Amino acid sequence: MGDRCARRVALWLGTGLAAFGLSVSAALVSDVPALAVVEAGTPELTDDEREAKMIEAVTALVNAAPDGAAGQGPVVVADEQIQWFNGRAMRPARTVTMRVTAYSPDAQSCGEYADGLTATMHPVTTNRGMLVAADQRMFPYGSLLSIPGYDEGRIVPVLDCGGAIKGNRLDVLFPTHEAALEWGVKELEVVVWEAVDGLALDDPREIR
Repeated sequence: MGDRCARRVALWLGTGLAAFGLSVSAALVSDVPALAVVEAGTPELTDDEREAKMIEAVTALVNAAPDGAAGQGPVVVADEQIQWFNGRAMRPARTVTMRVTAYSPDAQSCGEYADGLTATMHPVTTNRGMLVAADQRMFPYGSLLSIPGYDEGRIVPVLDCGGAIKGNRLDVLFPTHEAALEWGVKELEVVVWEAVDGLALDDPREIR
């Protein structure tokens, strides 16, 4: 029943809300699938009643979307975590094992390039100073990643590169050299994110 209900609700939201002139990007599901909001503890409900309650629950989640998140694509109902980045809904695309090191924006890490700017010419304070250096052949500038233990698992952008950052290697930025040393070297499962609206991610070299 769950898959059928989810597909029907997605269709209802995609067409019904449009009929009322509403356009939103996604249901903000947090850590719990939207279906669980309806199914948990309600075994006495019929399929139609469950569907109606799911529509109500997902609509409430849509209405609670962050400011600026509306009007960027179709509603998505999925059993996965949705995060928001720069007003756009993002969903996990894949997971890759990476060797993650850390650096700081000072001369101890960046040498002569310690000018307060990343390779994309964005200040190192962009995204609250939480950003990543990566091999452009693997993660082009603007790629969005979440790294366990870094910025509490939030999405962070790839805005920088490094001479030693090749292949399955990432460098995460910390404000001080001491903090970067404390991070050390970690082998982690990194999540790569994509936009729910299906459009390409922003190129940071075009946005400053």
